[in-house]
Amino acid sequence: MRVLVTGHKGYIGTILVPMLLEAGHELVGMDSDLYRGSTFGDNMPSIPEIEKDVRDVEAKDLEGFEAVLHLAGLSNDPLGNLNPDLTRLINHEATVHLGELAKKAGVSRYIFSSSCSNYGAGGDNWLNEESAFNPVTPYGVSKVKSEQGLAALADDNFSPTFLRNATAFGVSPRLRFDLVLNNLTAWAFTTGRVFIKSDGTPWRPIVHIEDISRAFLAALEAPKEAVHNEAFNVGRNEDNYQIRELADMVKDIVPNCKVEYAEDAGPDLRCYRVDCSKILRVLPEFKPQWSARKGVQELYDAYKAVGLTLEEFEGNRYQRIAHIKSLLASGQLGEDLRWKVAVPAG
Repeated sequence: MRVLVTGHKGYIGTILVPMLLEAGHELVGMDSDLYRGSTFGDNMPSIPEIEKDVRDVEAKDLEGFEAVLHLAGLSNDPLGNLNPDLTRLINHEATVHLGELAKKAGVSRYIFSSSCSNYGAGGDNWLNEESAFNPVTPYGVSKVKSEQGLAALADDNFSPTFLRNATAFGVSPRLRFDLVLNNLTAWAFTTGRVFIKSDGTPWRPIVHIEDISRAFLAALEAPKEAVHNEAFNVGRNEDNYQIRELADMVKDIVPNCKVEYAEDAGPDLRCYRVDCSKILRVLPEFKPQWSARKGVQELYDAYKAVGLTLEEFEGNRYQRIAHIKSLLASGQLGEDLRWKVAVPAG
């Protein structure tokens, strides 16, 4: 299948692309490459690409594709809070506009990288795909509105699918330290402290980026009737944890560290426990391979291999919000987060 992957140079995209290629799909990527200076290691995949902000996509960019896998966007709550209006424009309006152009171009499938952040302040109860949305951040709101806008485009010839990913973890060429398990393991390795900024009680479903990629592949190759205008929580039921449970797991695996709470630690509004049984039932080809404990070990081994330091972990290379702020301060990015000057790929 000929597939356009937006955000192919991002945290998940750099893991998804090799998996799609191995399955025999013909790929083209689209990415503005905001994080070209943030590569972790040297395993960046290479495919034909369109270097373009998703807000600037044109009808001609969609011609000849059978599917769009849409991952591009501002990727977390702090970045979403930096400029909520930009979050709306990039994460919501550009997402729906891309769907409109894809539909006009005859693209039959559109798989959207959504989020369990849709559920937001979900509390302690189990939430499935029919549960109410309750987003508490601009990022979460943008995902909800994108799903709603794309669902309105669905017809016999255009099938959107919504993959509501649990909180991602795992090693990637475009590594992120702002994700809970990656973050806790990095704190433990670089300081000997598993540092928790909340009171540790919020629930989080977590999922490895390889398993997110497996979900995209399964949805792409599934019969149309199985995925047409359907949402799927992506993860495993057994991988719903309270933050303090994840911290204890990190303490067990990373040598010589202890759990520590921030002095002002309190409850986090973002709390949700998610039922992921639907995707396992409807998409039997989706076979997740990773557990949280296995993920901590992978992260620890990767940090140890490169000798990760606190300065690197806390610096602006791998922290999404800090990296964007540094590009803004240097004048390389405009306030609209478009490149102002050419920067060599890294």
